[in-house]
Formats: sequence, C-alpha cells, structure tokens
Amino acid sequence: MQAETGTLKGEMYMAQINVNDLTFCYEGSFDNVFENVSFVIDTDWKLGFIGRNGKGKTTFLNLLLGKYVYRGAITTNAVFDYFPYQISEEQLQLSAADFAGEIKAGCEVWRVICELEQLGEGAEILYRPFITLSPGEQTKILLAVLFSGQNDFLLIDEPTNHLDEDARECVKKYLCSKKGFILVSHDRDLLDACIDHVLVLNRRTIEVQSGNFSSWWENKKRRDQFRKAENEKHLKEIGKLKQAAAQTSQWAAQNENTKIGFDPIKEHDRCTATRAFIGAKTKKLQSRVKQMEKRLNREIEEREGLLEDIEETVDLKLVPLLHHKERIVNIREYGIQYEGAENPVFTDLTMTISRGERIALHGENGCGKSTLLKMILQKAGAADSHIPVTESGVCDIASGLTISYVSQDTSFLKGGISKFCKERNLEESLFCAILRQLDLERTQFLKNMEDYSEGQKKKVLLAASLLTPAHLYIWDEPLNYIDVFSRMQIEKLLLQYQPTMLLVEHDRRFREKIATGIIEL
Repeated sequence: MQAETGTLKGEMYMAQINVNDLTFCYEGSFDNVFENVSFVIDTDWKLGFIGRNGKGKTTFLNLLLGKYVYRGAITTNAVFDYFPYQISEEQLQLSAADFAGEIKAGCEVWRVICELEQLGEGAEILYRPFITLSPGEQTKILLAVLFSGQNDFLLIDEPTNHLDEDARECVKKYLCSKKGFILVSHDRDLLDACIDHVLVLNRRTIEVQSGNFSSWWENKKRRDQFRKAENEKHLKEIGKLKQAAAQTSQWAAQNENTKIGFDPIKEHDRCTATRAFIGAKTKKLQSRVKQMEKRLNREIEEREGLLEDIEETVDLKLVPLLHHKERIVNIREYGIQYEGAENPVFTDLTMTISRGERIALHGENGCGKSTLLKMILQKAGAADSHIPVTESGVCDIASGLTISYVSQDTSFLKGGISKFCKERNLEESLFCAILRQLDLERTQFLKNMEDYSEGQKKKVLLAASLLTPAHLYIWDEPLNYIDVFSRMQIEKLLLQYQPTMLLVEHDRRFREKIATGIIEL
C-alpha cells in the first residue's frame, strides 16, 4: 500500500512509522490477525483508528508497544505511550500525584497540572484518593499524565467510554488541540472533531487516508457503490460468455460427430473427402471456445476482490411485545436515597413511558441514571439483586411487564456460548445467527466469553436482548466498545421496529437519532 509521506515542520523532520509485511497470529488461534500488512503513518498526524470489533485495533497498538512477537518489520524512531494506564488496587487508594511517576516514567507533576488546566480541572484532584474521583476526573488525570511527556507518539484506546456528555465534550476539545496520536474510538462525533487522518482495518485490507470519519465514510460509500456496479457488470459478462461458450462447444461436438458415417441417399452430395472440411470447421469452433474461456477467466480475475472490503450489514430483527396499557411507566416527584447515605441520588423526578416511546436518560456521571434503571427492573421483578434504598414519591410499573435488559457491566460473562444460552433460555442456533449478523466470527463461538474483546462481550448482551421479546427494552450504555458499523446497524433496527425503550447512551449521534424524548437528571 502506498501511504502519504511525512511532513517537515520548521527544520525538524517528523518521524514515520513504517510497517512492512506484518504478520501476527495469537498462539493457538486458527487465523492471522494481520497477514503481510504494509503501510506508513506520520507521527505528526492526529490519526483515527477505525475497524470492526475483534479486527485487531488494540492488538496493533500492543504490537507497537513491543508486547508480542510478530513476523515482518515495524520501524520507527518514535517512543510510544498507551492510554488507559493500568491502575493497581494499591494505587487506587493513593492520590495521582503519588503514583504518576510509576505509570509514566519521568512524569513531572507541574506538567500534569498544566495539562489539567487545559482539561478544565484544578490541581486539587491530583491530591485526592484516585478511587474517590468520578470516571471523568479519573480519565482527565490519566490523559494529563499521558500528554505531560514530550515527543511521545500516543496510543489512545477508547478514552470516552463510561463518560457523561460534559466529560466527553471536555476530552474532545482537549484532543482537538493535540497532535501526534492514534485514537481508537467508535464515537463518530469525537472522530470527526479530533482527527485529520484515518487508519482503517477493512475486511481484507488496510488503508490510510487523509480526512476525518465522515469524509472517509462518504468516500467509502461512493467506492462501494462503484465496486458493486462493476461487479454486476462483470457478472453479466461472465454469464453471457458462459452461455456462448457452452453453445459453441455443443456445435463443435455435433459437427465432429458428422465426420464418420453418412446416409448416401439423404446426403448424396457428400463423399469421404468431406471429412477434412468438417474437421477444419470443428477446429475453428474449438478455437473460438478457447478464446471465450480466456475472456471468461479474465473477467473472473477482474471481478475478484471487488467486494472484499464492502461492509454489508445484515438487517436485524426484533419482536417487541405490545402491552395492554398505553402508559407502562409512571413516575411522579420520585426520589431515591441509598441507605446510610447523607444525600439523595436524585429527587422530584417526573416522567412517563408510553408504548412506542424511546426515552433517553441524560446527565452527568453519578446523577442516578443506572440506579433508576435498576429500580424499574426491581419493581418489575426482573432484577437479580435488591437495591437498599429509601424512596419518595411515586414509581408505578404496569403489571405483567416483560423487560429485556442490557447492563453496562460485562465482567460476569464467563464460559461458552452454550452455557450462556442455557442459563438465559435462549435458542442457541438463533442466538449464534444474531451474533453472526453483528459480525462476530464463527471462530469466536469456540472460545470462552472471558477471552472476548469488550466490544464482542457487549454484542453478546445485545444479541440476547434482541432475541428476548419484551414490552420494554432497558439498555444501559449499550454502545460502549461497539464498532461504528454495528452502531448504524442497531440505529436502523430501532427506527424500523420502534420498540418501547428506556436507555442511557452518551453517543450523541445515536441518542439524537433514536430517542423520541430526553429526560435530564
């Protein structure tokens, strides 16, 4: 693959990362993650890394970090650093100022404070126990530590998962002001704002292109449309050539069969010398067949590879149940306070959910979105555990309500697909079919789910929910780690079947497209 070259800035030549004939396979796996891959990227770029779940984005970042043995070559003078840092249980109890130097060698606290200012945070959060900080504050500290170094090329893996919209906006503005990084993200809004190049893991190839996600996606749609048209043209030509070759071959065989034996009464003008003429005619017909076969092979070769990188998402199906009541959730002046807590999680919440509505809960981390979802599950008899809270106000749930729930937590997924289906009363063949439609490879069905990527685990929960007929679908951050193609696939599904939903989702484009109403907490 030919990629764009590096740039000169001032008098300093920006480094490049050259990947040549890279081949990598996990031990015990049947398929290569990468096979004879070659491309060049510049360390001055703001590079967005795009690809399906399980295609090898995080694997490639780990290859750059030197964590795995591979064939081929990765050559560069760049020094890499990776986000998110692994924080130990011991470090969680300390302040970030105490362990920053442990997670990033040579880290200077004053530089971290300067980066925090750009993220809209004061220095005081550096000196509070890390475990007491919100997810947004933790992410900002780790990003500040990451960017506190000089001349590092940074590998940033899903920085906005589990962050509320305010924190996402803050991270987005911060990354817009930076350069020299690879950003792995499935958030289209973040990618469009922060990157100037894309590195794309297609189905069979890898491409490097200038621009953001939307410009790449528009180019891809045009390219895919052209390739489909070319494929149709080649298929028609192949069909015509096959038909003509078969007809000509039949004529040649019939002509050849007339060389020996003839009826002297019916064919009175023929003699044995005619055999030479018939043989020459047969040879000419056979030569025409060979020419057609050559053209046929050429058409087939030209067609090969036209569709190998086209992302054809299969239309998913959903079977929502219709409840006899129009209004299935009625909440008035409702409040929740955990037992033993000084302050309530929230108070005075009023909202309703009627059939066909898709309500999105919106608010900062810790405002009680997930708690509200769990309380509704508990009242409907669909919760696994009891939440120790004191309630005020009214929270009425329609009787006989069937709920299909997607949790934001995937850590409980253990063992194989068969065990999971038995525990949930799911038809295994149908469940696997939905996973295939969500682009989970069949080879993954043989693995234990704890070995799946985070995106693949989330697809397991989504597939289980889609296979469960329900009056109400409650999804808690369903798109964390889910690739952008599957996000658009799920958008299309929900708009087509219009189930009744209550969801928490921080992907702004998804929320704006899907939700019929937004409740601020």
